[in-house]
Amino acid sequence: MENVPRTNKGFPVEAFERQRTPFYYYDLDILHGTLAELNRCMARLPWPCTMHYAVKANANPRLLAEIAGHGLGADLVSGGEIQAAIHAGFKPALMAYSGVGKADWEIRLGLECGVGCFNVESVPELEVISALAAEMGCTAPVAIRVNPDIDAHTHRYITTGTAQSKFGIPIEQLPQVVDLALTLPHVHLSGLHFHIGSQIIDLQPYEMLCDTINALLDHYESRGIHFETINVGGGLGIDYSDPDCHAMPDFEHYFGTFAHLRLRDGQQLHFELGRAVVGACGSLISRVLYVKHSRDKQFVILDAGMTDLIRPALYEAHHLIQNLTAVDGASQAYDVVGPVCESSDVFAHDCPLPVTRRGDLIALRSAGAYGESMASSYNQRSLPGSYFA
Repeated sequence: MENVPRTNKGFPVEAFERQRTPFYYYDLDILHGTLAELNRCMARLPWPCTMHYAVKANANPRLLAEIAGHGLGADLVSGGEIQAAIHAGFKPALMAYSGVGKADWEIRLGLECGVGCFNVESVPELEVISALAAEMGCTAPVAIRVNPDIDAHTHRYITTGTAQSKFGIPIEQLPQVVDLALTLPHVHLSGLHFHIGSQIIDLQPYEMLCDTINALLDHYESRGIHFETINVGGGLGIDYSDPDCHAMPDFEHYFGTFAHLRLRDGQQLHFELGRAVVGACGSLISRVLYVKHSRDKQFVILDAGMTDLIRPALYEAHHLIQNLTAVDGASQAYDVVGPVCESSDVFAHDCPLPVTRRGDLIALRSAGAYGESMASSYNQRSLPGSYFA
């Protein structure tokens, strides 16, 4: 789709009228501003730092190319993401390959491409990576993902750092895994990796993570073991309620939290933000098919559904909903729903909107992360397109 100037409302509404809905709209000014602020704040830390953009948040090729162009690396969780990152121009040395279930072909692909690090999540995975690297006559750089048993106080489906989670090596098992990694001739143990959850607003869990890392570094220094990289993962949340006032996260306080780390000379600090990079720049644009009146409810039925944006159905997630073309400013309460044949295909209950009519354009804001990337063709629906301005 073509690029067009934005309207005074912040959305190119006239251009939207000519497009087939639903589609994802990406504001590149917001993305560029976010990337510039992220790099500015990260550069204030006293150590060499690398940001690996979490491709799972949004793998739109145009967005990936823009992010790679700002010097970020990539955090990857599948062979398909490795291929997408390479195609978009990310440097393999700045790629970190995560995930609890790496298939053999994906590991081989990562080794062939020369990814900078495999974030290892289990002993069997470590042994398979070592064996495949031996077959290929190379050495695999690995970081051990540690599960620090820290509750990030977020939705249970996106909490990853507690003892009940499937992710990472339990912290009490770390000594044995480090010892094993140091004995494998085709593995180079380069660092430790952590990731405690997603959509984290309260920074206290990150402070607790810093304390855990400092204690581990003290312990391993006493053993004469030096880690080249410390990867603290991502998870920083965004403001879904008021994206216009908070178009980007508070990167200054976020990165400032990690100034409490006591890294050693020569160590590098790595991050893996995704949602915080692209969440605010994207909106799902939909059109009202019908306004339905029942005994106790008024329903706004959109042509976008859970196949286009599954977060509300999957996580009970909130997205600000705006009517871009309403004429009557009087507010009414609507249940905003989609057309998919599932009772969970609901974006919001009792959502205040101006009087809404068939044909109105609706924006579901802050949908740049885990929107397009999680879209599906359930009910044989078409995948949403994308539009940039």
